[in-house]
Amino acid sequence: MTEASGVRAEGGVEKQAAQSPAPFTLAVDAMGGDNAPEIVLAGLEMTAIRHPDIRILLIGDEKVLNASLANYPKLSGICTVRHAPESIPMEMKPTAALRVRGSSMRVAMEAVASGEARGVVSAGNSGAMLALAKIIVKALPGISRPAMAAVQPSARGDVVMLDLGANIVCDARNLVEFAIMGEAFAQAALSLKAPSIGLLNVGSEELKGDERLKQAAERLRDSVLSDRFHGFVEGHDITAGVTDVVVTDGFTGNVALKTGEGALKLAFGLLRSVFMSSWLTRIGYLLVRPGLRRMKEWIDPSRYNGAVFVGLNGIVVKSHGGADAEGFASAVDVAVDAVENRLNDKIRHRLDQLGMLGQSGESREQE
Repeated sequence: MTEASGVRAEGGVEKQAAQSPAPFTLAVDAMGGDNAPEIVLAGLEMTAIRHPDIRILLIGDEKVLNASLANYPKLSGICTVRHAPESIPMEMKPTAALRVRGSSMRVAMEAVASGEARGVVSAGNSGAMLALAKIIVKALPGISRPAMAAVQPSARGDVVMLDLGANIVCDARNLVEFAIMGEAFAQAALSLKAPSIGLLNVGSEELKGDERLKQAAERLRDSVLSDRFHGFVEGHDITAGVTDVVVTDGFTGNVALKTGEGALKLAFGLLRSVFMSSWLTRIGYLLVRPGLRRMKEWIDPSRYNGAVFVGLNGIVVKSHGGADAEGFASAVDVAVDAVENRLNDKIRHRLDQLGMLGQSGESREQE
């Protein structure tokens, strides 16, 4: 997070209002998510306090939104409502979502594509969001496949990981592109000048892994990213924070992400069982409760909410569908950081250095 969006304090999140470097507009899909639009509006009320200079293009059912905005005075001062008569259900297939012309998600994407907004934030259907983004916002020249990137906790601080599910099968070129985008995202989101990059593999030895991983590693070692390329990393290296950026295909990344989330739930469940097992352990819990609360706040999912579809001609941020207001506000913070820190300009610069700018490995999808 940048100073413009707040200060992350150890053991939790502290936010402070600050002036954005320059006013810009974010399009927000008000109807996406499990508890829309109320959670979206409550989160944007926090956004209005943290980023009073940005503007929000709030897209959804005009009647519903105007009726609710009276409860959010700060948001009312920075937003404009645009009517979209339809919304995309969470269970709708991406191909079907593409045909819903009046959906709030599509109208938000169109605002980015036209240049009216610099980015879009939605807690809606992930598959539909990626499909619409690729068709309407389109990929940057030189990027064959946009990837889903997000910040994760580690023992050494925050780590960027991608792809987290956008691309199940990837080749060596895709992985190199992900490394470029991951480096830029780490610079924008974590304020790292020279983030280190690792390729997720079954071992750290150079002989391990399949051919695509070996080819990607070879290309990175021979590129301008060579001084930042750490080499192969293993699963336990993610939480150890061995590198600032972890690159993998979407299948492996999504499995690793969900496994990590499950491990955290298991750990806290076991701790609760242990501390509630007897009167003596209950007393022990009272003694360590401040430390446990601090740890829980540090790895709070709300703090890490907001995955970015990197590699698009605009900033596209996916909030978790079940996020609370604080979580949605965090997703908007991610979008603000990406715009203010010129994420896409950093990606274009690297692509140009590598001679990949404008040389897409795959044909663009046509609407």
